[in-house]
Amino acid sequence: MLRSLYDRTLALARSRHALRALAAVAFVESSVFPIPPDALMIPMILARPDRAFRIAAVATLASVAGGLAGYAIGWGLFETIGRPILALYGAEATAAAFSARFNEWGLWAVIFAGVTPFPYKVITIMSGWTGLDPGLFTIASLLARGLRFYLVAVLLWRYGAAMRTFIERRLGLVFTAFMVLLIGGFLALGAL
Repeated sequence: MLRSLYDRTLALARSRHALRALAAVAFVESSVFPIPPDALMIPMILARPDRAFRIAAVATLASVAGGLAGYAIGWGLFETIGRPILALYGAEATAAAFSARFNEWGLWAVIFAGVTPFPYKVITIMSGWTGLDPGLFTIASLLARGLRFYLVAVLLWRYGAAMRTFIERRLGLVFTAFMVLLIGGFLALGAL
C-alpha cells in the first residue's frame, strides 16, 4: 500500500499540477501524511532545475502551514479530548510536568524534526498539545523546513541526477548526525 502511494506521488511530479500537488503533499505531511514532499520535489527539480528554488519555497511554506495545522490539532484535541481523560485518571500533573520539559527543549525538537527523518508531524502536534509558543514554533519550522528543502534544491540544481541517490538514501542520516552533534555540543557547553 505504501509503495502504491509513493508511486502515485511520483506520477503527480510529472503532471502540470505538480506545484499544487507539492503544496498539498507538503501541507498534509506536516500533520498526517506518511510520504515526505521530497518524493515530489526530487523529480520536479530534476525535470526543471531552473525552478528548483521556487519548488523549495512552495514546499517550505506549505510544510510550515501544515505544521501550524498540526499544532492546531494538538492544541484542539488536547483541550477537547485529552484533558478530560487525564482528569479522569488523575494524571493532569504528569501531563503538566511533561509539557514543561517539552517546552524547555521544544525549539530544538522542532528544528530536529524539521530537518531529519524524524516525523515532523509528531512534533507539530506535540507542540500544540504542550502549548509551545506559536511564534517560536513558526520561526523554528521556517528555519528547519527551509534548510531541509533548500538544501535538497541546491544539491539537485548543482549536481543533478547524480545527487538523487545520495539524497534519497543518505541525506536524512547526515541531517540526523548533524543535529545530534549540534544539540550535544550545546548540552556540553551548558554543562561547563
